[in-house]
Amino acid sequence: MTNGRRPLRFVVIGAGMAGILAVIRLRDRGFNDIAVYEKADRLGGTWRENNYPGVACDVPSILYSYSFAPNAEWTHRFSPGAEIQSYLEDVARRFDVERSITYGQEVVHAEHDGDRWHLRTASGRTDVADVVIAATGVLHHPFVPGLEGLDDFAGDLVHTARWDASVLLDGQKVGIIGTGSSAVQTVGAVVDGVGELALFQRTAQWVLPQDNPAYTEEEKAGFRADPDSQRQLHDEISELFADGFANAVVDADSPVLAHIAELCRDHLDTVVDVDLRTRLTPDHRAACKRLVISGDFYEAIQRPHVRLVDADIDRIEAGGIRTTDGVLHELDVLVLATGFRVDRFMRPMEVVGPTGDRLSEAWAERPTAYLSIAVPGLPNLFMLNGPNGPVGNFSLIEVAELQMDYALQLVDRIADGTCRLVSPSTDATEAHEEARTVAAGKTVWATGCNSWYLDDRGVPMAWPWSFREFRAQMATPDMDSYVLTD
Repeated sequence: MTNGRRPLRFVVIGAGMAGILAVIRLRDRGFNDIAVYEKADRLGGTWRENNYPGVACDVPSILYSYSFAPNAEWTHRFSPGAEIQSYLEDVARRFDVERSITYGQEVVHAEHDGDRWHLRTASGRTDVADVVIAATGVLHHPFVPGLEGLDDFAGDLVHTARWDASVLLDGQKVGIIGTGSSAVQTVGAVVDGVGELALFQRTAQWVLPQDNPAYTEEEKAGFRADPDSQRQLHDEISELFADGFANAVVDADSPVLAHIAELCRDHLDTVVDVDLRTRLTPDHRAACKRLVISGDFYEAIQRPHVRLVDADIDRIEAGGIRTTDGVLHELDVLVLATGFRVDRFMRPMEVVGPTGDRLSEAWAERPTAYLSIAVPGLPNLFMLNGPNGPVGNFSLIEVAELQMDYALQLVDRIADGTCRLVSPSTDATEAHEEARTVAAGKTVWATGCNSWYLDDRGVPMAWPWSFREFRAQMATPDMDSYVLTD
């Protein structure tokens, strides 16, 4: 015992936004025996892996920042991806996070022997931990559609989540499959340079117009001189966001959501050509799918050298994409803007609890977790941005901060000797999931569209209550919902 506390060994899996946070918060709590295993060769997570042209965040920059590390150098209200990556690298340097990170090590197996976690990486490296923090993120397993002939394409083939900067786009015939955020951002970024651009649309999306003003030098100078003013602005924007969009999407009949829909319709009306506008008009409610935010997409899609292809894809051929109407769309470059497998989380890592409970079995139908943080039968294992959290309606940095502070309250009980192991009860987890499933049916995500928010039952996977409710739940663990082992 040190200062009345047990010394604990921590393993953090992943060195993205949440992993960096975990290290900083653990050290703030007085824990220093920390190892971080990162599968890539540098930190950054989502913002390391997503570096396609035009990549940007759809959450305001000041809100997409750690509460303890305001950034006076954001260039715009909504940040480009490269700035976020630089910000994460800067925070990691300032807080000396990298001394805890081992790169190039993907954890593939974690098994609890009743006392501690035993972990193994793909290279055979092993480690032992009292507590595991899974900071593996949501957007890290690219979804590649099973299109016939994809391997036959003779040109350059690239996924937005695995962008190859060496691929030449200027003057080329470029095809983009997808109409989500990554596709829309890529279209706006490359349209000026490509020779021809074809956007292959399966489902039309609502596009919310974006005003993205630059921060002036005077504003940035003010932030530098008074960091507390930026923290105050962060808190104010957080409250506005929570009371606005974050709450609107969990109430399908909210006035805010109606206003968002009106803004989307007005934005669509800027498309002059009636036929094109009709083809771009979704058949679902605004925000049923994750809203696409862009100020330049509709202008780009109306360019003479750009065409919208809404015929279904039949197959990929060496020379391009053949659609079901028999047309071959000749391409030099094919971009898959097809998103991610958002139900993976820690998987394919195999996780085994002390009584043989396996995560692969618990999640055989779909991933679930108590308050998106922990799974029954897997003690002392805490997830940041795990299943069923507010992934669709708030800043994931603030979500991770709230979850980490919650998890630390449980860790404190381990450290002070109250218990040796802690995990949520099966009853509490099942009750939470039942209530969440019922509430999810009242959200806009359940109003009749097909989206990555839906699980195999068609039930939205995200947090279905207000963000204030999430904050309240994260404030203090309900220990009646946990199993404590001496």
